[in-house]
Amino acid sequence: EAHLPRPHSQGWPQLRKGASWFNSALTLNESRGRLGGMNAAVRAVVRMGIYVGAKVYFIYEGYQGMVDGGKNIVEANWESVSSILQVGGTIIGSARCKAFRTREGRLKAAHNLVQRGITNLCVIGGDGSLTGLNEEQVEQHAHLNVVGMVGSIDNDFCGTDMTIGTDSALHRIIEVVDAIMTTAQSHQRTFVLEVMGRHCGYLALVSALACGADWVFLPESPPEEGWQENMCIKLSENRARKKRLNIIIVAEGAIDTQNKPITSEQIKELVVKQLGYDTRVTILGHVQRGGTPSAFDRILASRMGVEAVVALLQATPETPACVVSLSGNQAVRLPLVECVHMTQEVQKAMDERRFKDADVHLPCACGMCGADTACPPTLQSNCNVAVINVGAPAAGMNAAVRSAVRVGIADGHKMLAIYDGFEGFAKGQIKEIGWGDVGGWTGQGGSILGTKRTLPGKSLEDIATQMRKHSINALLIIGGFEAYLGLLELSAAREKYEELCVPMVQVPATVSNNVPGSDFSIGADTALNTITDTCDRIKQSASGTKRRVFIIETMGGYCGYLANMGGLAAGADAAYIFEEPFDIRDLQVCRRHGKMKTTIQRGLVLRNESCSENYTTDFIYQLYSEEGKGVFDCRKNVLGHMQQGGAPSPFDRNFGTKISARAMQWISTKLKEASGKGRRFMSDDSICVLGISKRNLLFRPVAQLRKETDFEHRIPKEQWWLKLRPLMKILAKYEASYEVSDSHQLEPVHHRGHEEPAAI
Repeated sequence: EAHLPRPHSQGWPQLRKGASWFNSALTLNESRGRLGGMNAAVRAVVRMGIYVGAKVYFIYEGYQGMVDGGKNIVEANWESVSSILQVGGTIIGSARCKAFRTREGRLKAAHNLVQRGITNLCVIGGDGSLTGLNEEQVEQHAHLNVVGMVGSIDNDFCGTDMTIGTDSALHRIIEVVDAIMTTAQSHQRTFVLEVMGRHCGYLALVSALACGADWVFLPESPPEEGWQENMCIKLSENRARKKRLNIIIVAEGAIDTQNKPITSEQIKELVVKQLGYDTRVTILGHVQRGGTPSAFDRILASRMGVEAVVALLQATPETPACVVSLSGNQAVRLPLVECVHMTQEVQKAMDERRFKDADVHLPCACGMCGADTACPPTLQSNCNVAVINVGAPAAGMNAAVRSAVRVGIADGHKMLAIYDGFEGFAKGQIKEIGWGDVGGWTGQGGSILGTKRTLPGKSLEDIATQMRKHSINALLIIGGFEAYLGLLELSAAREKYEELCVPMVQVPATVSNNVPGSDFSIGADTALNTITDTCDRIKQSASGTKRRVFIIETMGGYCGYLANMGGLAAGADAAYIFEEPFDIRDLQVCRRHGKMKTTIQRGLVLRNESCSENYTTDFIYQLYSEEGKGVFDCRKNVLGHMQQGGAPSPFDRNFGTKISARAMQWISTKLKEASGKGRRFMSDDSICVLGISKRNLLFRPVAQLRKETDFEHRIPKEQWWLKLRPLMKILAKYEASYEVSDSHQLEPVHHRGHEEPAAI
């Protein structure tokens, strides 16, 4: 077996442009599937590799191209990956290769790599692609450093919370479901939608959550005996309550307890025969693989691509092959062989239906997916729980309210809706809200309850009066920074008003993503997709005119999350934010950027609305217009409130549903602990913000978060996404340093038990 030459690599505390590599190169290969986000990964690997001074090669047509060699292995350059972020599929092609599974085929592939001095291999693909890098090959070619990135719409690879392409597939599914729901409502129809997922029901489950489906069938969770009768009863109950449509989601690998397939046609025939409903079947098929990649997938793929290059730079002959994965919002590296073996074990168990042997964590079949079916409470708590929206509207708020109401009712609480924020609270705009009242809310944008920025400070006495009048035992606040400030004011007033001594929790919901205590907020993903879609259209409009620079202003207040992450997702040349001060010299560097001398001849600059008091959008526009005379012209676009509108993205629907349900579980636990004790809640841990911090879902007391807040600029003092700031600069060909943390060590693969909850 040929031993490949390898670079003289050291542990790199920092990566800077200009690093030299003797007789080495990065290679890119993809061997399975067509899905959104792969081109973003291709772009990131190529540009990061070139940035650190390495040669980068495309291997066309996957492993087949590696075996065949010749023109299938071509050196890539910076411009070869321009304008591919918004393109679905993969520009380097994909193909399955039987020859690579043989020793002779792998020898040919190794020979082709040796000929070109290729010492590092980056594989982008699903379990099929990464299975090609089996243990035998890794051991025999130990000096070929290998890193994998997982691309699969099924989200079926062990070791990562999300695979590249899954979010884009969910976008395609929800687009179809939203369109179908309008026609189904008009004609009072039942629709059976079949989505992909032979071994994994992730797409089916999450799309059912995101659209409020009536029933869902998953391969991991066969329905109990008699499901046919139970489903028909639920559908007929819905129609009796004047619901005009039914949606049933079926994963292609769904089975019953006898291991027999449950098909979409079988379900249609059942509904028509038993209920006589007009029923149609829609099989989405490869529509789920196509289309424009979502903002989430572009950012995920870009992060994974850069991390893959860093992993190769830090590799030694003793370093085992690794796969770059996502855990929470952190990029981690896991042993590739172990992850592949674990994935194959689960798939084999799924085929043989030996769930216990494979330790498969099975989701509940009914869960939150029986969305619009009546769910009688299992207990009576005699507690009243109120839900309120505060601050600016954010897509996903309604999904969070719906989830809270239904989980609360299932826990036996009486749920109260407060309209028009704290202002409506003080005026007594409070009504009981039932299970059916929130039907169909998941896919609606804005805030159906109404929301205002008014703080409770001037109306505390009136609010306390309403709390006493309606016997409110707990309060769930869904909103942004105003909700956080309101929670602080309510906390400070507890000593004066005993009515406020109840459990209170905030679920972050704001496009600005600036709530302390949480890395993500409901609504931010939808806003990012709006920004990304707009940038795509603007870039397309410039493809004919050439030599044009666009200045785009985003929302966010003083928080630069939307501008920075939007710039990363859209492939912007620069993003000006408040958190990173800039001056006229930075504007000059951007203006002199050599892009107009290439075949691209187009510029895209994002600016956060409050990044600078003096360097306004108009100022930057006028500067570029004046300085660019004879070279390029300039246009500006203020996106404004379109970032707050529109239907929620699948991520925001799913996130809002899950995090709000978790908040209600916390409230129920608090109330249960105090049941019959007449307890007043005065401790700090009874008034919290629920959020994601790194890899954990945490309830943080607002008293603790006060120290971590920049109240003047309404942002947290530390923001995780600022660590991704250099990525956008590097991928746009600017000088930048990329800090490498201790995460370059391989982490163990965790076997999640049945009692351990999955990350949101």
